[in-house]
Amino acid sequence: MDLLNTLVDKGLRRESPTRAEALAVLATSDDDVLDVVAAAGKVRRHWFGRRVKLNYLVNLKSGLCPEDCSYCSQRLGSKAEILKYTWLKPDQASAAAAAGVTGGAKRVCLVASGRGPTDRDVDRVSDTIRAIKEQNESVEVCACLGLLSDGQAERLREAGADAYNHNLNTSESTYGDIATTHTYADRVDTVNKAHAAGLSACSGLIAGMGESDEDLVDVVFSLRELDPDSVPVNFLIPMEGTPLAKEWHLTPQRCLRILAMTRFVCPDVEVRIAGGREVHLRTMQPLALHLANSIFLGDYLTSEGQAGHADLEMIADAGFEVEGAGEVTLPEHRASVVRGGGCGSHEGAGGCGSHAGADGDAGCGAHAGGGVCAPASRTPRPADEPRTDLVAVRRRGAGTDLAPNA
Repeated sequence: MDLLNTLVDKGLRRESPTRAEALAVLATSDDDVLDVVAAAGKVRRHWFGRRVKLNYLVNLKSGLCPEDCSYCSQRLGSKAEILKYTWLKPDQASAAAAAGVTGGAKRVCLVASGRGPTDRDVDRVSDTIRAIKEQNESVEVCACLGLLSDGQAERLREAGADAYNHNLNTSESTYGDIATTHTYADRVDTVNKAHAAGLSACSGLIAGMGESDEDLVDVVFSLRELDPDSVPVNFLIPMEGTPLAKEWHLTPQRCLRILAMTRFVCPDVEVRIAGGREVHLRTMQPLALHLANSIFLGDYLTSEGQAGHADLEMIADAGFEVEGAGEVTLPEHRASVVRGGGCGSHEGAGGCGSHAGADGDAGCGAHAGGGVCAPASRTPRPADEPRTDLVAVRRRGAGTDLAPNA
């Protein structure tokens, strides 16, 4: 296919595809999806080999967010029956982070729900960052706390933070349809503040909220222009009790096309499969490793993910290897100008780069609604039937007395 050959050549040269080419990737048929994966996989392997970076989310403060992000289980007015708790103490957060590091995570993403941190909140998170670094000096720490005020990014960096996550989530033209309590421009401003402070910027998107192909291309091209080191791709977890609970439009094939398009537009950037991979990619998750070089290990902010040991088995069975603590994530031309090397997640979508709801808007890049893999049904399901059985609210780990999933 001439389109794919052109995109591979451009990706190997770090050259941007045209909008028409990006749209054409999303428009390919399910019959062509393996060709699309194979082509984007060449670009992924050129810049990142067969390494997979593992990231681990710690939800420092869950629920009760004043923002109205419609995708988020922690939003204002949410009826989702998620865990709700105030700030974890530094030793509690450090213990939670240690579980992820023991499981193989190279980066810990510290996420808190809310519009943005107060100066006292920055002090709290700074103490937590120091506690984590004292326990494991080599671990990367990414903060995802919402909208930043002047000087806060600098203070986080001084405390030892390597990265900051704040997702754009969707296109500028449709942003007002998913949130009204802050603007798209507010998000861009926070990413720029992280950049200016010398933090590795992490910013991504959420797919599956009813957006068009044009919206997806718009947000990925906007991310390329912002030039984050890490781009988390979240797939909406339609959690009961949120306005988007009925939005079940994604198929595994569409998710693969979205990841491939992101890789072609951002060839040398850490592309992370964030929230929702278990729910929407399902048994096709291993194919996505040929497109993305980074995933979240274990659970998300407000939802449960695939068992940590299953993540590790999946990586090994697919012929990939976990990236070691001593390895540099980004290609040399990018790693030489940043401190840690990339972030990325969305929470419940709550993750390293979203607001408290999904990522709370505070999320590190993983979607808070993350799902768990349930036993396969004996009766085949219609392809378009919502898989609500794969969405489980997190009841373990941070904020509970139960061991975390790592």
